[in-house]
Amino acid sequence: MSAEASAGSVAAASILATQSSGQGSEEKGVGGGLAGSKYVKLNVGGSLHYTTVQTLSKEDSLLRSMCNGGAEVTIDSEGWVVLDRCGRHFGLVLNFMRDGSVPLPESHRELEEVLKEAQYYRVQGLVQHCTSAMQQRDVYEGVCRIPMITSTKEEQRMINTCRKPVVKLQNNRGNNKYSYTSNSDDNLLKNIELFDKLGLRFNGRVLFVKDVLGDEICCWSFYGEGRKIAEVCCTSIVYATEKKQTKVEFPEARIFEETLNILIYENGRGSGPGGVALLESSSPGASQSEEEGASAGDRRVRRIHVRRHIMHDERGHGQQTVYKD
Repeated sequence: MSAEASAGSVAAASILATQSSGQGSEEKGVGGGLAGSKYVKLNVGGSLHYTTVQTLSKEDSLLRSMCNGGAEVTIDSEGWVVLDRCGRHFGLVLNFMRDGSVPLPESHRELEEVLKEAQYYRVQGLVQHCTSAMQQRDVYEGVCRIPMITSTKEEQRMINTCRKPVVKLQNNRGNNKYSYTSNSDDNLLKNIELFDKLGLRFNGRVLFVKDVLGDEICCWSFYGEGRKIAEVCCTSIVYATEKKQTKVEFPEARIFEETLNILIYENGRGSGPGGVALLESSSPGASQSEEEGASAGDRRVRRIHVRRHIMHDERGHGQQTVYKD
């Protein structure tokens, strides 16, 4: 019986040793720092970053202390240094360590978040950079500003560099060689009014821009991640018995729907396969006539032209002849 008890105790001790060694392989604390390593893999709240010890040691900060052993480092079983912080702005902190300067967010709230992260990591250069930017900026940060496009080059630069979704309203009433139908002016004003309301509603999430120099009389364009996602053209030509006339439509529901669709590209969420699938699944059925133009790869632009519909003038039916474009 004693031999069996001894064997059982040895087996139990072996199992406990195996479990303790398994737990230690999952996560361990390193007090000696990362001085013996050249490259570092960082897992900051699930956001993965790859850099060098030299970059992390450029400033007298918490990151330098982690490298030289001044602060305890937690490393998981795959060799990632685990930091229990939100990783949303860590890339910005890391780029500041690399270059010594970095573009700061436009939003006052995001700038405060970056400042908090810089204070936590004790990166004094970034702390001063954020503090100076907050002092220089206008105190009325909540004001809704809508830029006016002055050239095609400026438009492309604005769309390509903006991190937010972009909605552009092209409005040029003078670019018309025909007369307008009786309701066109009212519908044109309704489009402008809807643009202003959407700009206020999605202020800070979507960049709304106006273009009064383009060729279109009234056209909405929706951009995400630097490329055009959809377009809603609100003008059409009515063939009357006497002369041609230009008609401006107000597809309010469709414009609002495309504005909601463009939010998929907020914070880069539309770049993944799920975002593209969700955007394609939200496209309407046969109630609206669409023309899809292929761009790079499988990415396409949804173009909605109201002139594809059979248009009717505001005059009596017997006084006009209407054709489908």
